[in-house]
Amino acid sequence: MLTKEENALLTQTGPGAPAGDLMRRYWQPAALSEELPPGGPPVPIRLLSEDLVLFRDDQGRPGLLGIHCSHRGADLSYGRLEDGGIRCIYHGWLYDISGRCLEQPGEPAGSTFHERIRQPSYPCQERGGVIFTYMGPGEPPLLPNYEFLNAPAQQTLIYKYHQDCNYLQGNEGNLDPVHNNLLHHPNVNLAHVKQADNFVKFRGGRGAVPAGQTLEIEVEDFGIALCDITELDDDQKNIRTYDFVMPNLTCFPGRQGNGGYSVHWHVPIDDHQHWKYSWLFNRTKTLEEINADPAPELGPGYRILQNKENRFMQDRSTMSWASYSGLSDFPSQDSCAIVGMGPVQDRTEEHLAASDKVIVGMRLQLMKGVRDVQQGKDPQHVIRDPEKNSFPNLVVWRGVVPASFDWREVRRRVAEGKSVEGALT
Repeated sequence: MLTKEENALLTQTGPGAPAGDLMRRYWQPAALSEELPPGGPPVPIRLLSEDLVLFRDDQGRPGLLGIHCSHRGADLSYGRLEDGGIRCIYHGWLYDISGRCLEQPGEPAGSTFHERIRQPSYPCQERGGVIFTYMGPGEPPLLPNYEFLNAPAQQTLIYKYHQDCNYLQGNEGNLDPVHNNLLHHPNVNLAHVKQADNFVKFRGGRGAVPAGQTLEIEVEDFGIALCDITELDDDQKNIRTYDFVMPNLTCFPGRQGNGGYSVHWHVPIDDHQHWKYSWLFNRTKTLEEINADPAPELGPGYRILQNKENRFMQDRSTMSWASYSGLSDFPSQDSCAIVGMGPVQDRTEEHLAASDKVIVGMRLQLMKGVRDVQQGKDPQHVIRDPEKNSFPNLVVWRGVVPASFDWREVRRRVAEGKSVEGALT
């Protein structure tokens, strides 16, 4: 468990909070590109407990400014998009995407007062259907050149949805492999798993926690590599290796095999709610070819239709034969679990088990990142060297290997572009 102080340290992400300072050292998703089409109106957003306005200037470049005009605080999201920036409709002050005040109608001719005004602003980059922003101090680091941000559009699915809880609850849920076999129905690779007394079953055999399931982790330069290992009944083992990437995303095996993977990136709106950005991509095939799951049906405000108010549409009649949880899909299942913890989980009351070792490892990495920032250092996985802006060791892979084969060797082979299956035959 965490102390009250440690829990606050990791969950509070507003300006000046230690975890907020950590989050601001990284590029974070600010919006989907579809939210800000060319010629579209400004969009008010809240990010890391700051109220902001996102807009495109007349060159199509995204800009992110403090939402309240530096003059007398009017809301810039109602502003006019013209003359190289966004113009406040109250008194006509004009700002460009860097926050410079270009014009101040009503000031005396020849006044240079506008040159001394700087609206709070954050740089933006657009990549892979997402507008990213850097909200930290100093020169921005490089936007990480993740593989999933560069895949062709027909081979990538990107969406987001709102979650009514702190970002850390979603972040930790990604690193909990046991729940995959229960909350999300069975693991697809359970056919040859050793039978044991600690199987949890229900009629139809749709949910099970296998015997011989172990977890291993290893610190990498990007965060933590982890592996979920399940012993099989024919001197083999199933491995599922994936990655926690500092400070708030996870890359994990999807349903498309080893040709790609899925990503969950949990971005704080404030301390009580966050956006879950999800990617699915494949390196060689279109999503139609791999029959990928579609994005969830969303209501207004990018919210899933299943929510706490309607008890996530749980259908308990299906729990005896079709669904361990009685919940219809992954978004509703995950949201039920993490939103049900409350806006901010009280981790002083938890009782961690052996299967929570990955979550403990992630918390330790976040705490180390906080200390690094407090000491004036770049935290882990802040990229400034272009030659280091690629991540072959960010490996996501699943499959069956001989029981004697080490999962770290699988990761090494995949990182080197070698065929794991061919090497083991």
